[in-house]
Amino acid sequence: MVDVIVAGGGPVGMLLASELRLHDVDVVVLEREPEPSPHSRAFRLQPRTMEMLDYRGLADRFRRGRKEWPKAHFAGLEPLLELGDLVSEHPYSLLIPQAWTERLLAERAAELGAAVRRGHRVTGLAQDGDGVTVDVAGGPEGPYVLRASYLVGCDGGRSTVRRLAGFGFPGTRARVTALLGDVLLDDPARLPVGVPGTVRTPRGLLMAVALETPVVRVLTTEFHPPSKDADAPVTMDELCSAIDRVTGRQVDIREARWLSRFGDATRLADGYRRGRVLLAGDAAHIHFPIGAQGLNLGLQEAMNLGWKLAAEVRGTAPHGLLDSYHDERHPVARRVLRETAAQLALMNPDERIDPLRELFGELLALPAVNAHLANLVAGTDVSYGGPDGAHPWVGRPAPSLELKTDDGRTSLPALMHAGRAVLLDLTGAVAAREGAESLSARGVDVVPAVAGRDAGVEALLIRPDGHVAWAGAAGDPGLREALTTWFG
Repeated sequence: MVDVIVAGGGPVGMLLASELRLHDVDVVVLEREPEPSPHSRAFRLQPRTMEMLDYRGLADRFRRGRKEWPKAHFAGLEPLLELGDLVSEHPYSLLIPQAWTERLLAERAAELGAAVRRGHRVTGLAQDGDGVTVDVAGGPEGPYVLRASYLVGCDGGRSTVRRLAGFGFPGTRARVTALLGDVLLDDPARLPVGVPGTVRTPRGLLMAVALETPVVRVLTTEFHPPSKDADAPVTMDELCSAIDRVTGRQVDIREARWLSRFGDATRLADGYRRGRVLLAGDAAHIHFPIGAQGLNLGLQEAMNLGWKLAAEVRGTAPHGLLDSYHDERHPVARRVLRETAAQLALMNPDERIDPLRELFGELLALPAVNAHLANLVAGTDVSYGGPDGAHPWVGRPAPSLELKTDDGRTSLPALMHAGRAVLLDLTGAVAAREGAESLSARGVDVVPAVAGRDAGVEALLIRPDGHVAWAGAAGDPGLREALTTWFG
């Protein structure tokens, strides 16, 4: 018997396991692949994800040796989105291969004591009022049964957990055909170069990006339904032919390191929770990959779910806390799916889309539009809302504040490395009123501090995922209500 089984040892599963281990939850990660994949579909972490990693003291670990790009594209249009203008401690995309992200998060999970079983896969499950019984294949002694209080499916777009637990997965089938190759080319200069690396022709799209020298990532997208199964192997000849069709240029591939195919099937699970089974990452949503939106969306879901599921396991969660995972994250995923679908529609090579692209280019030059889309892509505009009359910060990512405590100068992320909530007391009156010891037992650290600038509030209650649960005056009765709502 364990507390939580996480099916899937990719980045989302590893981050979730780490978050649970911060609260001493017993976690077993079941990963069907015997070894980590060396290949990377996604190549960037967005600003909101970097902010969340900063909450756990991990941002510098990820940034080490990697490039930061203060821009992003929307549908391959110019002008680019200005991430550098975001109100964020991390106003950039971190250019990092998904394989590196997975490795760093796996190291983190191991440091915190998560048990990771590679080569083990879920083959069956049954849940009751007390837990979930999971059938597992792949162990050295053969198939076995594992029992847990909860099971979380982080096992990708073809999630076994989602299927076995009976989640619906409505959406649309693939209507485009995309081929991806990490290759060595005889003459890379024969590939046309676009901004930012995407070329649109009357016959489709081509993206060419230099990876680690001398490898080039080439991605072709043709706007017709796939003629082959998604699992059908891709040959070098097939990729060369697609490049020729899209660009009108013959390109010789000397060597292929990785070849893959995918489409634009767009689906969203009808719920994120079914009893004691939950979903996160691609198990909950799939879409055409643009700007690593799916990876970042999944990592942000893990941060939202981890502290809530830990409280449920410990028996300290207030009523409805675990259900708030679906309530908060499902609409965010729906919005991301809409955004990626909109970008792909704008990239359609049909000449009837050209006037729309021209108009959209004019809109992107407007600072307000550029900022709106930059926040959308970056994930920094996510708000879970709050009760009527709540401070505008409630539900939003916590503001950046320079703080001075008895221990010296610090920042809000530095106070959140343990994965606990923080009640930031900027007047010294809150701790005496609410009782620091009582709050500590409920997972809330009271931190008296002086802000480097006028925050406009006397206190802030910050959830473990960095979103504001309450903000206001020290004597505001809404603080006690927020503490009860989120921490029992």
